[in-house]
Amino acid sequence: MPGVFVGYSSVKKGYRIFDPLTKKIIVSRDPNEIEAEAEDDYDDAPIRGTRTLANIYERCAMTLVEPSCYAEAVKEECWQEAMEAELKMIQKNDTWELVNRPENRKVIGVKWVFRTKTNSDGSLNKHKARLVVKGYSQQQGVDFFETFAPVARLDTIRLLFALAAQKQRKVHQLDVKSAFLNGFLKEEIFIEQLEGFEVSSEEHKVYRLKKALYGLKQAPRAWYDRIDAYLSRLGFTKSISEPTLYVKKDEKETLLIVSLYVDDLLVTGSKDELIEDFKKQMQDIFEMIDLGLMTYFLGMEVNQGEQGIFISQQAFVLKVLSKFSMSKCKPASTPVALGEKLSSTSEHDRVDERGYRSLVGCLLYLTATRPDILYAVSLLSRFMHCCYVAHFKAAKRVLRYVKGTLNFGVKFGRSKELKLVGYSDSDWASSVDDMKSTSGYFFSLGSSVFSWSSKKQQTVAQSTAEAEYIAPATAINQAIWLRKLLDDLNARQMEATEIKVDNQSAIAIAKNPVFHGKTKHFKIKYHFVREAELAKEICLVHCCSRDQLADVLTKPLAARRFECLKEEIGVCCLVAKEECSKVETTAATCMLPCNHAQACK
Repeated sequence: MPGVFVGYSSVKKGYRIFDPLTKKIIVSRDPNEIEAEAEDDYDDAPIRGTRTLANIYERCAMTLVEPSCYAEAVKEECWQEAMEAELKMIQKNDTWELVNRPENRKVIGVKWVFRTKTNSDGSLNKHKARLVVKGYSQQQGVDFFETFAPVARLDTIRLLFALAAQKQRKVHQLDVKSAFLNGFLKEEIFIEQLEGFEVSSEEHKVYRLKKALYGLKQAPRAWYDRIDAYLSRLGFTKSISEPTLYVKKDEKETLLIVSLYVDDLLVTGSKDELIEDFKKQMQDIFEMIDLGLMTYFLGMEVNQGEQGIFISQQAFVLKVLSKFSMSKCKPASTPVALGEKLSSTSEHDRVDERGYRSLVGCLLYLTATRPDILYAVSLLSRFMHCCYVAHFKAAKRVLRYVKGTLNFGVKFGRSKELKLVGYSDSDWASSVDDMKSTSGYFFSLGSSVFSWSSKKQQTVAQSTAEAEYIAPATAINQAIWLRKLLDDLNARQMEATEIKVDNQSAIAIAKNPVFHGKTKHFKIKYHFVREAELAKEICLVHCCSRDQLADVLTKPLAARRFECLKEEIGVCCLVAKEECSKVETTAATCMLPCNHAQACK
């Protein structure tokens, strides 16, 4: 092969061809030298300019690692073994039976999906082949009815981390092999035989499904019904407020807690013997992989030690930085520049919306363990439909900040008491486009925060007091839900949950039942604050602005103030104290928590 076509040079009026032997780009006016292999990228955007050598090798590697169809996969032994393993699992579960092709019934097609599973460090884990039904051809009311299946909220998962750290317990992880194959179907579904695996002399027959396959619209619901019924038989009680949270307890304490996220089970309990017995009970019915102590889940890296539980997304951050060519960027001290205002109208040029949305989407996922960037990401997500150069520049500043705090995450430790405390704050009319304010809240159980939110308010506030009064309404809804969860987990909050607000007028409005001229225009739903106060479920408490942790969720801050609040909410770097002496830094530039900065002095 003489070369690979990489573009056209309008200056030299020739075709640019990459020579893999000399690793140089040559220009030729002969179009016959362009190989037909370049036509394989027919689904890509038109090529403009040149690609880097690393980009070309990466694209070639992806083609070799993950086949797109059965014809490509059958050529490699590793993918053949993956397909055979998937079929063995299907046959072991008695998923289907071979029947004659039915008349007047639709037969759904199937296809193979191939994926290369990697570990958190990027190393190869296994080759996975999944048989998927072409569910897009199903008809609602004929082939399926119920499709919804709940999954655990990230707030619930972080709450389990906080509880486990408080009681010095460990969180274990179980993975169900081919989870959707365990769900029983209520409808009659017929599928075609598999390419390359047809039954000899019975090629005209089809499979009737007894259990679900991946791709079916009702597969998630069927699996959830199956695991829900089995956990109930084992003596677990399902939380009313969180359908994926199961608890087994006696009169004195919680014995076992199980959180379900599709095919992953997070387990923690008061005794290791109870956890081991539960694992054996699950393995008796389902094909399970015991992953031991939880170390990697949904892109989160979990470090469980004697001092507590530390969660971060370092590997994900590295991928994002590499994806947007920011691996060697200069770090920033804060995610948002002080005093910066973004608007949907700008004199700058528009940027590619697809790239901007991809970047903001990556940052949104990063907020699962980084509450310190939540305000910046929430602000950027408001301009998905009208992104300009200024917005993209602000998004890159967040990446620069993340680059400087690569190893940071949230650490959950043990505190003196298990008390739910909230912080609620709001700015005033920060949105340039519609003059709406931004609300934010934090919740903690004595150590680090585990629940956070930063959103633009739905109503235009006519005063700072009104904006500060609207903010606790959202926090109260979250507080009531968290109180119910803690009650299910045998950690009932006997006293009213304190929500700290730094505006005395907002607290006075919540406690005063009189409607006067300054509050008569408030929407009725926000007066739920008063009802929650009277029910003794929550209690608004005044705190000075210096102690308001939710300040970091509502406005840009100076570097020193931002660093102090970041430490208070529990965002830190997991570095041993003895390693501080190895860090060549001063206390002024130290990126470690305050106790490490003191060591640097």
